[in-house]
Amino acid sequence: MRESKIVSRKFGHKESHTLQVARKHGGYSAIDAAFALEATEIIDIIKVSGLRGKGGGGAPVGNKWALMPQDHDGPSYLAVNADESEPGTFKDRQIMAKDPHLLIEGIIITCYAIGAHDAYIYIRGEYYQFQQILQKAIDEAYAEGIIGEKVMGHDYRLDITIHRGAGAYICGEKSALLESMEGKRGHPRLKPQQKEPEWYFGNPTLVNNVETIATVPFIVKKGAKAYRLYGTDSSPGTLLFGLSGHVNRPGIYEAEFGVSMLEYIEQYGGGVKGGKRLKAVIPGGASTPVLTAQEASCVRLDYEDLRVMGSTLGTGGMIVMDEDTCMVSALKNLLEFYHHESCGQCTPCREGTGWVDGIVESLLKGEGTEEDVDRLLDVSQTMNGKTICVFAPAVSGVIDSFVTKFRGEFEAYLKGAR
Repeated sequence: MRESKIVSRKFGHKESHTLQVARKHGGYSAIDAAFALEATEIIDIIKVSGLRGKGGGGAPVGNKWALMPQDHDGPSYLAVNADESEPGTFKDRQIMAKDPHLLIEGIIITCYAIGAHDAYIYIRGEYYQFQQILQKAIDEAYAEGIIGEKVMGHDYRLDITIHRGAGAYICGEKSALLESMEGKRGHPRLKPQQKEPEWYFGNPTLVNNVETIATVPFIVKKGAKAYRLYGTDSSPGTLLFGLSGHVNRPGIYEAEFGVSMLEYIEQYGGGVKGGKRLKAVIPGGASTPVLTAQEASCVRLDYEDLRVMGSTLGTGGMIVMDEDTCMVSALKNLLEFYHHESCGQCTPCREGTGWVDGIVESLLKGEGTEEDVDRLLDVSQTMNGKTICVFAPAVSGVIDSFVTKFRGEFEAYLKGAR
């Protein structure tokens, strides 16, 4: 497996978060190249590169940028989603901690491309220490004239503001994020019938994930073809994949799309901890359907292969589980989180997450019945596709995968079977 470093190229350097080190290793070198182009040309380059959103959805980034109106009378905005509250996902904080100037560089280019003069970084409330590092980098950028009234001497104003969240998982959903920024409860909005940008105080707004924005400088500087040298035709480029759980070397390691999941776990994670057998892998953060060891052994880390396998790539945060893992307890752990984090706006989600959490608790106590196992699947179907956002459908997929693939473990907890 070849080394593929686009976003994490400077991570290993000492004091990599400082402006001095960033510039020493090519930081902000893509800005002049960007300003030599028309805004629409940058969007076209992003389209040709095949860059896909790295916050979980995987939608084509260039098409999303193209939805931003170039002739809007009022202001346009960029909102960078740094909420990162998905269990098993911890890649964006690596960028903010180790190379915040790369993120700022990406923000500058993105704002120029969409005609925005104000960018907001919505950061998870618990990420206080990473916010401090990021704010210091922003202050450095202002002091050196990189941002402000004239971006690196170009006739373009850009201001960047950090907006701290208050610890709500749902605010990672882009419309709930904007509701929160407007000072309201973080409730997802109803989706429009046709494709359009998001709206912040009635003005068009682009919402992109941290890693997505941090990938932009490489594409603008090196070109779309250079980015497509990595990955697959449908999933070009790289991703900061995460490893947690029962692995010898948990952490964040950048790799190109399309690599073997098992090879990735072995090469970067050092294999399953303690020499035990692999039992299951949650492939892309806690809200993606679990894979069995057999499925994990034959799947590639890209959007298409995971979809064929009945799961999703999500954020690429893999949670590895060994042979001793109780899958019922593992599901209970996830459902407690979802029960707590449901925003409560939609009844199937508000009531459903609490219901399934209670059912699994009864099973673990040895008080469940055979009907309870089927009831989990029944409630799951009630939750799926009947809510404003994808929170409940994601929970539904998690429940279905755990119960159908490891049903024997759930039945082992039935009353009298323990």
